[in-house]
Amino acid sequence: MPSVGVKLYSVFFKFLLKHRLQNRIQSSGDESSSDPFGVTTRPEESVAAPNPLFTDGVATKDIHIDPLTSLSVRIFLPESALKPLEPSTSAGVYSESRRSSYGFTTGSSSPEAGSSDVYRGYSPSSSGGNSRKLPVMLQFHGGGWVSGSNDSVANDFFCRRMAKHCDIIVLAVGYRLAPENRYPAAYEDGFKVLKWLGKQANLAECNKSMGNSRRPGGEVKKSEVNKHIVDAFGASLVEPWLATHADPSRCVLLGVSCGANIADYVARKAIEAGQNLDPVKVVAQVLMYPFFIGSVPTQSEIKQANSYFYDKPMCILAWKLFLPKEEFSLDHPAANPLVPGRGPPLKFMPPTLTIVAEHDWMRDRAIAYSEELRKVNVDAPVLEYKDAVHEFATLDMLLRTPQAQACAEDIAIWAKKYISLRGHEFSY
Repeated sequence: MPSVGVKLYSVFFKFLLKHRLQNRIQSSGDESSSDPFGVTTRPEESVAAPNPLFTDGVATKDIHIDPLTSLSVRIFLPESALKPLEPSTSAGVYSESRRSSYGFTTGSSSPEAGSSDVYRGYSPSSSGGNSRKLPVMLQFHGGGWVSGSNDSVANDFFCRRMAKHCDIIVLAVGYRLAPENRYPAAYEDGFKVLKWLGKQANLAECNKSMGNSRRPGGEVKKSEVNKHIVDAFGASLVEPWLATHADPSRCVLLGVSCGANIADYVARKAIEAGQNLDPVKVVAQVLMYPFFIGSVPTQSEIKQANSYFYDKPMCILAWKLFLPKEEFSLDHPAANPLVPGRGPPLKFMPPTLTIVAEHDWMRDRAIAYSEELRKVNVDAPVLEYKDAVHEFATLDMLLRTPQAQACAEDIAIWAKKYISLRGHEFSY
């Protein structure tokens, strides 16, 4: 059974969650229209500031990728992306003119002037040829559709852990929250980031090929022409960390709780898009205690309806805030993975690892979904953790427990089968 501390914290957590949900219901009123800008965090949630230095082995920076909404990503770049350098080079950390999210100069003030426009962090140009390509993980945080963020302290800690264990670049997605933005806003944001990743790769390749096309005797003139052509295609918007270190052909989706629902949707949309996403290829996905539900209850939904942290009545309230009022149903395709017609046939789904907890009322439906995937020969193992509760590997107070650490290691072992350049040398 969970410890006394977990039980006490669960009671406190439920009290706060119920209060938040009731406030969301009152604030949502009868408005049916959504705010395109929305919110990706809540005032009561503490956030971790981005850190562009490799002070703890992972550098981070935030990028606002859609000018029409609040959609953003936080990039987690592990230091393993750099080949070992001499200690005196400080692993590519330097001071230069600040660069914006899209890589262009926004200021040139000196640090002595005390200006906030001075960028002190890792730049790919400082590492020269000492770099390597890493796979990419799109991570979708939890929070029951109405809370959570990609830059919260807990999510920042978890993503850093995944970046180190999996030796992977993590893009934590700050999707729009309900009830300001109901379904399908969060789902559309998830797929938009996947398409943005593909665009980044294509623009980087365009920039590289145009820049290398100069010939002797025409360097200056050719360079100027190429610059105009490259900028016309939008290459000035290339994110340098991704252009230098990301290999989008090895892309993994990871979703936590309701984020797992988004990951599964994005995987289905990737199948439908096919080659239109090139060079992005979704090679695997990880569903951590997915936020599934249905009108016909499973055994765990009956026996553990009042389980720890997220009980069933409060989760139904969250679904009411997320789904449009005229579409609310526990068998909505976003809620129930077992309803027919959710998308392409399951046999085309990527390998899917599902994480479930023993004391979580959502476990049975997640296991049933994995069984359906295995019936069509999709690699879809289930890892069940004993004496564990919903969000046991991602909740703030549980992040440093042995179970949370073991879960991260298990995910890394499985994922490396599909993201390794040398094939399936990692057994599961």
